[in-house]
Amino acid sequence: MRKVVFILSIVLLITAPTATFAAPSMYGSTGMINNPSADVLRPGQFAVGYYKFDEGNARVFDIHLAKKIELGVARFNFDNNLDQTIVNAKFGLLSERVLRPGIAIGVEDIGNKMERSVYGVVSKALPLGFRIHVGVGSGRFDGTFAGLEKTFKPLAGVGAVNYFPTTTLVVEYDGRQMNYGARIAVVPGLKVNTGWRDRDYYVGLSYTY
Repeated sequence: MRKVVFILSIVLLITAPTATFAAPSMYGSTGMINNPSADVLRPGQFAVGYYKFDEGNARVFDIHLAKKIELGVARFNFDNNLDQTIVNAKFGLLSERVLRPGIAIGVEDIGNKMERSVYGVVSKALPLGFRIHVGVGSGRFDGTFAGLEKTFKPLAGVGAVNYFPTTTLVVEYDGRQMNYGARIAVVPGLKVNTGWRDRDYYVGLSYTY
């Protein structure tokens, strides 16, 4: 009986819509650090975020616009005052399930304020808390991009209080460089983001409703 319950729990965990845990990337779309994922916000969901990095900061906002479509905006404020606002759109072709990956296509910086980029991306959960993302794109993606996530969750029932929050480690290649980061869940929906991007330290805060 315990084995059956365990297997059902794993199936439910894997088949649950991943957008519940989606967070905005630094470029506005739901994803990792710089890269988008195949996640698309569900009806009624939105996400906001703030990132501080070496050359300035970024404020991002993402919202479910229509069925399987999300719209994102990122406002970059650079220290040299060359501020830019980009608009993104993403469409979910397939939702992620046990035996199939999630697939999405999108366009970043529709108005070509910085560098318009069209992409397709595949995301899939793996055993032991891993999740992989692989995509191809034009513009800043420069061909292929990829990322790997590993989520560490606190163990239920070990002691009266568990001070270890759910933490996701991220490593990605954005088509031009490697980036490394961590997302720490403070409360449901709220995450602290930190790591190394383009060889410089960054820190941020994001919230997904």
